[in-house]
This record gives sequence, C-alpha cells and structure tokens, in this order.
Amino acid sequence: MKLVYNTFRGAYGLEDVRRTMTVGELVAFLQEYDPDTPVALSFDNGYTYGGLTEGRFEENFDDESDEEDC
Repeated sequence: MKLVYNTFRGAYGLEDVRRTMTVGELVAFLQEYDPDTPVALSFDNGYTYGGLTEGRFEENFDDESDEEDC
C-alpha cells in the first residue's frame, strides 16, 4: 500500500490559503498508518506524481499572523 495525497492549486499566495492542516493534525492523521508506508503526492488528477523528502520543506517567517488564520 502507498498513501497518495491528491493535491491541487488552491491559491497563488500563502496569504490566500484559507485552511490547511496543522503539524499536530497531520501527525495525528498519519499515526493511523504503518510507519513504513510510502507517501506520494499526486498532481494533475493523477497524471504526475512526486515524493516527500525532508530537504524540500522550508520554513516561512514572512507573516507571523499565519497562526491566527488557520
């Protein structure tokens, strides 16, 4: 089994993202799965795919009010 996240473009700027999971919500959701389950991203309705790697994450400190918007 592989866990696939079907992604889509919901906004053109971080400030326009209306709702997203918090780290805590994501961790709680993923705890339902075996820790060895591969995770992939699906783009373009399954036409293309990508993987998650630690090096692709970045911290964005541009707007400290992000916490209030979630």
